[in-house]
Amino acid sequence: MSPAPRTSVPPSPAPTPPEPPRLPEVRWYERLNVLNVSLLIFLLACVASTPALRGSGRDLDYAGNLKRFLGYFFPPDFSVWPETLRALGETAQIAVMATAFAVVIALPLGVAGARTLSPGWLVATARMLLNAIRTVPSLIWALIGVAIVGANPLAGVIGLTFYSVGYLGKFFSDAFESVDLEVARGLRAIGASRIQAFQHGVWPHAKPLVWSYVLWMIEYNLRSAAIIGYVGAGGLGVQLAGYQEYYQWEKFATVLLFILVLVTTLDLLGEWIRRRITRKLPTAGS
Repeated sequence: MSPAPRTSVPPSPAPTPPEPPRLPEVRWYERLNVLNVSLLIFLLACVASTPALRGSGRDLDYAGNLKRFLGYFFPPDFSVWPETLRALGETAQIAVMATAFAVVIALPLGVAGARTLSPGWLVATARMLLNAIRTVPSLIWALIGVAIVGANPLAGVIGLTFYSVGYLGKFFSDAFESVDLEVARGLRAIGASRIQAFQHGVWPHAKPLVWSYVLWMIEYNLRSAAIIGYVGAGGLGVQLAGYQEYYQWEKFATVLLFILVLVTTLDLLGEWIRRRITRKLPTAGS
């Protein structure tokens, strides 16, 4: 008996892949994010601010005026370098002391203003105080210092201390808020006090940022201390004000050159220190 003939079975068709899910339709206003909105607001503010570029309306030779004014500064009169060097040292003393006092005051204010560390009512109070301090320019704080203690370097220390507290307090609170609190919560769970949890769970991670802000504040105060002398608060500003009053622009130029050397040195030193601080920043998961 012959075997039954084999019948070929047609291959089964390949399964049809499912259609990819359609993304929900996103309306135009839902595509806007904070960055785009902020950029749009800034561009609108630039357009609205163009009237500030309007001059006096007179046909003036701006380039000629600038060239003539800069001509008064050259050549600089370096005969005033001894008193300029003394004033430069006084300016540095004002900046360092003001920054030191500001750090001591701003650290507790920074903790009070950090949403992750303090209750809401304390955060609101601390931030309102810091906003009020930053509202007053450094020159006005220096004027207040002169009104209290007279025209001397102490007035500059007082003025820059208050001005620095407003900014350092804000910077410190932001630094504390950027710290992951898991370590601090773990320390609290095993019985550590609040101070111990902050000391070992928050401060080691926030310290590099804090010292970076302190360094920036010293640099800023060294520049500001050269200006607040215009109101009698000591430092290089006293020289600048005197030379400007008597139109001694060549001596004025010498003081500016000393400030340029100081600022350049600080910039190089600050960059060197920041590179080493950044290397010590804790990495994710460490």
